[in-house]
This record gives sequence, structure tokens and C-alpha cells, in this order.
Amino acid sequence: MIFDWIFQKVSHDLAIDLGTANTLVAVKGRGIIIREPSLIVRQKKSHQILAVGNEAQKMLGKTPTNLESVRPLHQGVIADFDAATAILTTWIKEVHNPGGVLPQIARPRVIVGIPSGITEVERRAVQEACKVAGARQVWLVEEPMAAAIGSGAPVEEPTGVLIIDIGGGTTEIAAISLSGSVVKKSIRHAGHAIDQAIIQHVRVNRGLLIGEATAEQVKLKIGTADPDKAQKSSKKEAKTMVVRGRELESGLPASMVLDQSEVAEAMAPIINEILVTVQDTIEEVPPELVADILERGIVLAGGGALIPKLDQYIAQETKMPVWVAEDPLTCVVRGCLDLHDRPQLLEKVQMVSGLVN
Repeated sequence: MIFDWIFQKVSHDLAIDLGTANTLVAVKGRGIIIREPSLIVRQKKSHQILAVGNEAQKMLGKTPTNLESVRPLHQGVIADFDAATAILTTWIKEVHNPGGVLPQIARPRVIVGIPSGITEVERRAVQEACKVAGARQVWLVEEPMAAAIGSGAPVEEPTGVLIIDIGGGTTEIAAISLSGSVVKKSIRHAGHAIDQAIIQHVRVNRGLLIGEATAEQVKLKIGTADPDKAQKSSKKEAKTMVVRGRELESGLPASMVLDQSEVAEAMAPIINEILVTVQDTIEEVPPELVADILERGIVLAGGGALIPKLDQYIAQETKMPVWVAEDPLTCVVRGCLDLHDRPQLLEKVQMVSGLVN
């Protein structure tokens, strides 16, 4: 009993969105505390961690040969267990015990959002990484369910909710009703795949090598999900952007102007794959739930929801209303945080239970 009292008094409840591109950590009663890249820089031989998150991002592409930049997650799952544990340990300690004054016994309870399409082994890897990082209890919740809860959708009611969560490594699509997924699909093509498509297009068609950060800026500034409208735009309306990189022929620095139509062309294959998956999901949804979705609309969440005109393009192709959730980047972590106050719902939606460590 005394241990339970200590846990309640000095231990914090955490919510974590362990993403391929960024990791968000929220604390009950305080909101989102950490929003940093899922990236570390470490020594190659000793694996000593030198920088995590924003500090590691500043070093990306600039490290000497004895250091390496590592993204612990690939397409939504842990690819490097030690790096993932290092990230989780750093941030759990930072938000839970910043001054080192709390007793070690006061470890946090953690709810983590993970892709719905990962294997049992991959689920256990996430849970184990959190426990090694210092968590007392760990619950795993599917990202589309967490995103739906974070967006304020009525997931517990007998009504249909269709959520599309486009992250960095995966796109999650789920039709939800009565606290469960009626139909769900997950594809490992999302924001990073679009960035790579832009890099490849510029390399092949313009002979210029650009980095991931530049590709992401291009995607958000002049990218569009509707290539037809981009091609029809007049010269005055067409958006352009100057990009800088290394010219492949000479090997020297160079700059070029990209226009919206060619960026849309580069993005089109990935956008269409997401669209086809959405359409396939809708085809499998029971008719009564389709009627609910048609009335309420499709919810877009995740960083991919910020791609210009994506909501309009999906609405046009599916003949259904589409709306972008408020602050789509944080829907998953807000949904996980909300579940700490809704234990009955957590019991229904958890993928792996929060066994006491």
C-alpha cells in the first residue's frame, strides 16, 4: 500500500508518440513537454551517445567519420533497439525526474502510440525499450485509435469514424466504432517516402542532389496533392522555390528553381498509393458505417495532413467530406494522454497491456 501511495504522489503519467520522424512526450497535467526529432548522434565504436533530438538534428550530415547519426525507427518500427532505448531514457528522465530528486521507485506509467501493422515481436520491442528506459507500466495503443481520440472523435459510440493518420514512416487508415477498429489498413509509405520521391525526381530530372531537409521544405511550401490543378495553374499562380544542392555532373554547389507542377508529379505515386488504400478501406466498411462516415466526414491526422490540398484531393476522389484535425501533428500523443483519464476505454483499445515492471 505504501508503494501505491508513493506512485500516486511522485510518479507522473506519460504519453509518447514514438514516431519515425519526431517523438512527442506529454505529461498528465502539463501537456506536451517534448517535441523533437527521433534522432541520435553516437560514437561508432563505443556507441556512446553524444546528442539526442534537436541537438542531434543540428549535427545531421556534418558528423566526422568516427560519429554516426542514427534514426532508431524505420517505417514506424524500432530498427535500432539501443538507440531507441537511449532516446526514451533521455526524455523520460528529462520530463519525469529532471533534477534527480525523485526516488527511483517513482517510475512513470506510459502509454505509447504505435502503428497498427507492426508484428508482435515489434510490439514487444517497443514495450521492452520503454521499460528499460525506466517506465513502471507500459500500454501500447494503435496510432489511428489514439489519433481519433486525440481529434475528439466519438470512438465509443455506435457510429462510424474514418481516420487517416499520415506520419513519417507509415500511413494508418481505420474505420472505428464502439471502441474498436472495424476495418484497418497500414502501409509503410508516408512523409519520408514523399521526401525521397522528391529527392529522386530532382536528381534524375534536374541533375541536382538535395538533402532530406530541403525535400521536406519543398513538399510543404510548393508541394500539392493534386497534380492536375498544379499543371493547369497559370504562370502567375504557379508557385516556385529555389533549392540548393550539389550538381551531379560537376560535383560543385548549385541552385535551381523548382515549380509546383514538377513537385506534384514527383509526389503523385505516393499520394495515389495512399488514396488507393483509403478507397480499399472504404470498400470493406459495412454500409451502415459508411453512411455515418459520409455524414461526419473523414478525419486527417499526422504530419502528412499538412500537405497542401491533400484534404481536397481525397474529398474529390472519395466523394466524401474530409477535414483536418486540429493540430494534426499532436493527435496521437494527445489521444494517449487522454487515455490515462479513461481507464475503461484504455482497457478496450490497448494492444499490449501495461504489466507492472
